Amino acid sequence: MATVKFGYTPTHPGEVLKDEIEYRKISQRKLAEQMGISYKVLNDLLNGRRSLTATTAMMFEAALDVPADSLMRLQLKYNMQEASNDRTFMERLNKIRQYAALL
Repeated sequence: MATVKFGYTPTHPGEVLKDEIEYRKISQRKLAEQMGISYKVLNDLLNGRRSLTATTAMMFEAALDVPADSLMRLQLKYNMQEASNDRTFMERLNKIRQYAALL
């Protein structure tokens, strides 16, 4: 099986959401209150310090009408790129592949 590589840098879904709320001129505090989450959680999501979950993606869809499945795809691609950049993890995968080749 080939190693997964991307020809681009995936976008954290928070970047897309941050652009959207800035474009709409919605304050982060107001949006956090509307969604029922803390300002810190929202700010961490928008700045890529926290991963989007299915429930938060659905909350953003309800609040901003941005499709939750599209946000989750962005998060998945971002997570996979981050994992592939982890040298220790990639070495572990190579050992697993070597073992699997012997089976």
